[in-house]
Amino acid sequence: MGIAIKSGKILLNAFFAGLFIGVAGTVFLSVPDPVVGAVLFGFGLLGILVFSFKLYTGAIGYLAVQGRNTPAYLYELLLIWLGNLAGCFAVGTLIRHTRMFPEIAARVESIAAAKLADSSISLLILAFFCGMLMFTAVDVFKKEHLLSPARVVMVFLCVVVFILSRFEHCIANMYYFSAAAVWDMDTLAAVLIMTLGNSLGGMMIPACGKIRKL
Repeated sequence: MGIAIKSGKILLNAFFAGLFIGVAGTVFLSVPDPVVGAVLFGFGLLGILVFSFKLYTGAIGYLAVQGRNTPAYLYELLLIWLGNLAGCFAVGTLIRHTRMFPEIAARVESIAAAKLADSSISLLILAFFCGMLMFTAVDVFKKEHLLSPARVVMVFLCVVVFILSRFEHCIANMYYFSAAAVWDMDTLAAVLIMTLGNSLGGMMIPACGKIRKL
């Protein structure tokens, strides 16, 4: 398969993952009860896993075990990140032109403002813990020897925990920032900090597992 075709497929799969996260973010904003909203948000990650789409926070953890394939995998991760951004931006922008946006406008603007007002160290720490949870959800789902109900439950549990704990998910925040229309250099910087935190958290568990086998 040519590099261009392979890259295009990765971008497309990442774009669809961004669409799923955008839809999940929209239902979260539409539900007054935060617990119900957190549970429904789990639909986004489950849909991505079922269809094998590419989500950055689900893929970054495996960088710790790539070995000689690291350069190629880094390139793939960059494509996934960009594709996720495009998908989230598409949903966030389109939602602004629907009749339901006025109902969620105040909430998404408040969420975006709170995140952008936070300190860099706070964003990094909160993103780190989210990265741990996302790797856990994805890795458990991929383990074929586990019963299907357990795999699905873990996906939803990890999502509910990260949302109710107010941990930072860089891809979900791409959607919130797009829906709130607050993209600028400060927003990009905040997303990059969250990306770093998600990356470190996502790689910690597989890295520790690799060290234990030495």
